Amino acid sequence: MTTNTQVQTRLQSPASTLSPTLILLAGWLIPGAGHLLLKKWIRAGLLFASIVLMFTIGVALQGKIYTPNTGELLDMLNFAGDLGTGILYGIARVFDLGAPSVQLATADYGTKFIVVAGLLNIVAAVDAHSLANGRKLS
Repeated sequence: MTTNTQVQTRLQSPASTLSPTLILLAGWLIPGAGHLLLKKWIRAGLLFASIVLMFTIGVALQGKIYTPNTGELLDMLNFAGDLGTGILYGIARVFDLGAPSVQLATADYGTKFIVVAGLLNIVAAVDAHSLANGRKLS
Protein backbone atom coordinates (compact mmCIF):
# COMPACT_ATOMS: atom_id res chain seq x y z
CA MET A 1 0.00 0.00 0.00
CA THR A 2 1.41 3.39 -0.94
CA THR A 3 1.13 6.39 1.28
CA ASN A 4 0.55 9.98 0.26
CA THR A 5 4.21 10.77 0.88
CA GLN A 6 5.33 8.02 -1.52
CA VAL A 7 2.90 9.22 -4.18
CA GLN A 8 4.02 12.85 -3.77
CA THR A 9 7.68 11.79 -3.98
CA ARG A 10 7.01 9.90 -7.22
CA LEU A 11 5.07 12.85 -8.63
CA GLN A 12 7.90 15.25 -7.85
CA SER A 13 10.71 13.10 -9.24
CA PRO A 14 11.21 13.56 -12.98
CA ALA A 15 10.69 10.53 -15.20
CA SER A 16 13.69 11.31 -17.39
CA THR A 17 17.10 12.90 -17.21
CA LEU A 18 16.29 14.85 -20.38
CA SER A 19 14.93 18.36 -20.13
CA PRO A 20 11.11 18.48 -20.06
CA THR A 21 11.29 21.37 -22.55
CA LEU A 22 13.30 19.21 -24.96
CA ILE A 23 10.73 16.44 -24.60
CA LEU A 24 7.90 18.91 -25.25
CA LEU A 25 9.58 20.26 -28.39
CA ALA A 26 10.45 16.78 -29.68
CA GLY A 27 6.89 15.63 -29.06
CA TRP A 28 5.54 18.59 -31.01
CA LEU A 29 8.00 18.32 -33.88
CA ILE A 30 7.65 14.57 -34.44
CA PRO A 31 4.41 12.95 -33.27
CA GLY A 32 5.09 10.53 -30.42
CA ALA A 33 8.76 11.50 -30.05
CA GLY A 34 8.27 12.91 -26.55
CA HIS A 35 6.91 9.60 -25.32
CA LEU A 36 9.61 7.75 -27.25
CA LEU A 37 12.28 9.70 -25.34
CA LEU A 38 10.53 8.69 -22.12
CA LYS A 39 10.69 5.04 -23.21
CA LYS A 40 6.91 4.74 -23.47
CA TRP A 41 7.16 2.69 -26.66
CA ILE A 42 3.56 1.61 -27.11
CA ARG A 43 2.11 5.05 -26.41
CA ALA A 44 4.67 6.64 -28.75
CA GLY A 45 3.83 4.20 -31.54
CA LEU A 46 0.09 4.65 -31.13
CA LEU A 47 0.38 8.43 -31.14
CA PHE A 48 2.68 8.45 -34.16
CA ALA A 49 0.44 6.10 -36.13
CA SER A 50 -2.82 7.86 -35.28
CA ILE A 51 -1.56 11.41 -35.90
CA VAL A 52 0.23 10.57 -39.16
CA LEU A 53 -2.76 8.53 -40.34
CA MET A 54 -5.22 11.32 -39.52
CA PHE A 55 -3.01 13.85 -41.31
CA THR A 56 -2.62 11.55 -44.34
CA ILE A 57 -6.37 10.92 -44.55
CA GLY A 58 -6.97 14.67 -44.36
CA VAL A 59 -4.56 15.34 -47.22
CA ALA A 60 -6.03 12.45 -49.25
CA LEU A 61 -9.50 13.98 -48.82
CA GLN A 62 -8.06 17.23 -50.28
CA GLY A 63 -8.23 19.07 -46.99
CA LYS A 64 -6.94 22.62 -46.82
CA ILE A 65 -3.52 23.31 -45.30
CA TYR A 66 -3.77 26.78 -43.75
CA THR A 67 -1.09 29.43 -44.09
CA PRO A 68 -0.40 32.21 -41.60
CA ASN A 69 -2.55 35.25 -42.32
CA THR A 70 -4.22 38.03 -40.46
CA GLY A 71 -7.62 37.33 -42.01
CA GLU A 72 -10.48 35.69 -40.23
CA LEU A 73 -10.35 34.30 -36.72
CA LEU A 74 -11.29 30.76 -37.80
CA ASP A 75 -8.48 30.74 -40.38
CA MET A 76 -6.00 31.70 -37.66
CA LEU A 77 -7.31 28.98 -35.33
CA ASN A 78 -7.17 26.38 -38.10
CA PHE A 79 -3.61 27.48 -38.87
CA ALA A 80 -2.70 26.95 -35.20
CA GLY A 81 -4.22 23.47 -35.39
CA ASP A 82 -2.32 22.68 -38.59
CA LEU A 83 0.92 23.99 -37.09
CA GLY A 84 0.40 21.58 -34.20
CA THR A 85 1.31 18.68 -36.48
CA GLY A 86 4.94 19.84 -36.34
CA ILE A 87 7.13 18.47 -39.11
CA LEU A 88 4.09 17.14 -40.99
CA TYR A 89 2.98 20.74 -41.55
CA GLY A 90 6.43 21.61 -42.87
CA ILE A 91 6.37 18.65 -45.25
CA ALA A 92 2.90 19.62 -46.47
CA ARG A 93 4.02 23.19 -47.15
CA VAL A 94 7.26 22.17 -48.90
CA PHE A 95 5.54 19.65 -51.18
CA ASP A 96 2.42 21.83 -51.63
CA LEU A 97 0.08 19.16 -50.28
CA GLY A 98 -3.55 19.82 -49.54
CA ALA A 99 -6.01 21.96 -51.43
CA PRO A 100 -5.68 25.77 -51.53
CA SER A 101 -9.40 26.04 -50.75
CA VAL A 102 -12.23 23.67 -49.94
CA GLN A 103 -13.85 22.61 -53.24
CA LEU A 104 -15.69 19.42 -52.26
CA ALA A 105 -17.79 18.39 -49.29
CA THR A 106 -15.25 15.68 -48.45
CA ALA A 107 -12.46 18.27 -48.46
CA ASP A 108 -14.08 19.93 -45.45
CA TYR A 109 -13.80 16.61 -43.60
CA GLY A 110 -10.19 16.40 -44.71
CA THR A 111 -9.50 19.86 -43.33
CA LYS A 112 -10.95 18.82 -39.97
CA PHE A 113 -8.84 15.64 -39.94
CA ILE A 114 -5.68 17.75 -40.41
CA VAL A 115 -6.60 20.27 -37.71
CA VAL A 116 -7.60 17.56 -35.21
CA ALA A 117 -4.33 15.69 -35.89
CA GLY A 118 -2.47 18.87 -34.94
CA LEU A 119 -4.50 19.39 -31.78
CA LEU A 120 -3.98 15.75 -30.76
CA ASN A 121 -0.24 16.18 -31.30
CA ILE A 122 -0.20 19.26 -29.05
CA VAL A 123 -2.05 17.37 -26.31
CA ALA A 124 0.37 14.44 -26.66
CA ALA A 125 3.42 16.74 -26.44
CA VAL A 126 2.04 18.39 -23.29
CA ASP A 127 1.34 14.93 -21.84
CA ALA A 128 4.96 13.92 -22.46
CA HIS A 129 6.11 17.16 -20.81
CA SER A 130 3.97 16.41 -17.74
CA LEU A 131 5.44 12.92 -17.54
CA ALA A 132 8.97 14.27 -17.91
CA ASN A 133 8.73 16.82 -15.13
CA GLY A 134 6.97 14.43 -12.74
CA ARG A 135 3.51 16.06 -12.67
CA LYS A 136 1.97 12.87 -13.99
CA LEU A 137 2.82 9.28 -13.07
CA SER A 138 2.03 7.46 -16.32
